[in-house]
Amino acid sequence: MTENLPTYALWLMAAMAFLGYCLGSVPFGLILTNLAGAGDLRKIGSGNIGATNVLRTGRKDLAAATLALDAAKGFLAVVIAWIMTPPDFAAPITAVTALAVVFGHCFPIFLGFRGGKGVATGLGALLALSPLTGLVGCAAWLGFAKLTRISSAGAIAAFVIMPVVMLALHDFSFQTSPKPMATLLISVLVLARHHANIGRLLNGTEPRVERKVK
Repeated sequence: MTENLPTYALWLMAAMAFLGYCLGSVPFGLILTNLAGAGDLRKIGSGNIGATNVLRTGRKDLAAATLALDAAKGFLAVVIAWIMTPPDFAAPITAVTALAVVFGHCFPIFLGFRGGKGVATGLGALLALSPLTGLVGCAAWLGFAKLTRISSAGAIAAFVIMPVVMLALHDFSFQTSPKPMATLLISVLVLARHHANIGRLLNGTEPRVERKVK
């Protein structure tokens, strides 16, 4: 993916990846719950910094805001990379930035590399990287979550489906189209972060959420 890029493009890729990682590292769920006096999110429920755990504080407004802001940082990172990058190098640089912002959310430098599961941020990043893929992912997430009333089921379904959609839209090649590989890596990361949820789904112990959530 980087063999044919000139030196300045490699430096730009590194800069955009760093920006993406830093944006991803901003723990909006933790910030919002602290500002609202809802306590330390890391000591509530699963200890996760994402919207689902924010909901366990009883504040649906904070959960919705966390969901929106986590998705927005993923979307914004990719859009900034696209704006800052010459068209000839936009595909690889935006793809790397998308991966970096999700990685930042999952392993934020500001929280000792203990972050969230990357669902909202991943959806936001992929929505910017490939709008159709992102929209299919959002629909799958909402649909499966509503059908099963299990938040993690929707997330897992979305990140299983999106690499397939992206591959159908692009050739699977580092050189000509890095988006499918970035989507696959993001999905593998998100699914790996859900390993405990997958185990509970398999043995039928994964908790359900209210019907109005997600």
